[in-house]
Amino acid sequence: MILQSEEIERIEIDLLLEAVFRYYGYDFRNYAFPFIQRRISYRVRKENVTSISALQEKVLRDPAVMRGVLSDFSINVTEMFRDPTFFKSFRTKIIPLVKDYPEIRIWHVGCSSGEEVYSMAILLHEEGIYEKTRIFATDINKCIIDKAKQGTFPLDVMQIYTKNYFEAGGKRAFSEYYKAVDDKVFFHPFLRKNVVFAQHNLVTDQSFNEFDIIICRNVLIYFNKVLQNHVHKLLYNSLCLSGFLGLGKREGIKFTSYENCYGEFDASEKLYRKVK
Repeated sequence: MILQSEEIERIEIDLLLEAVFRYYGYDFRNYAFPFIQRRISYRVRKENVTSISALQEKVLRDPAVMRGVLSDFSINVTEMFRDPTFFKSFRTKIIPLVKDYPEIRIWHVGCSSGEEVYSMAILLHEEGIYEKTRIFATDINKCIIDKAKQGTFPLDVMQIYTKNYFEAGGKRAFSEYYKAVDDKVFFHPFLRKNVVFAQHNLVTDQSFNEFDIIICRNVLIYFNKVLQNHVHKLLYNSLCLSGFLGLGKREGIKFTSYENCYGEFDASEKLYRKVK
């Protein structure tokens, strides 16, 4: 029996993902196939190899190639105050309900290079509750976490970020929060004071705390249904009763095992509240 090229490609991808899991411990086997397929095709071209099987050999023998694959599979599309209406809803609807908590624990899942974490720190500061808040910002990629810790971003994106900030209900001059040096900006260190950046793998790692708020936006869209349900279980077990869950525009809890465990808090912004 002669296999079609699509079947061969699928087998090669499955074998590569299995090799990555068994040798490096990163489990991408339940990521959405079209996403994985695109990223592997990119890495094959980048490494100048002729097949996915050849890429697998390089991945197993050269950790630097594996770092490239990990970077490809990481979800690093982000910006400050991304989807400003989400942050505005958070500011006007959730803050009034949590501002009197003695302490507030927030988990930013898949924080990437940290833009949305710094956005949240600014928002909490302006609402007068940053001092009693601890933000846990996690990502699978250690290199991107190290970048997030620096709080340094290109100067040329500040115009977009400033626009997002004001649309999200910003109350001050956005430039007060950073210092521009040459073609970069450095956000003030006080915005990192109550942030814990850490590596965390949603697929293989367990819950590590109980949180009042979990932000997991634009992460689940890259997973298949099996992995989505696995992550929803992790998020549910990590969120306190009456806690808030924020998802991305194309994500939701319908058709998951935990659909009945949440109430819609702001359906248009994919904000939910745990009810049981």
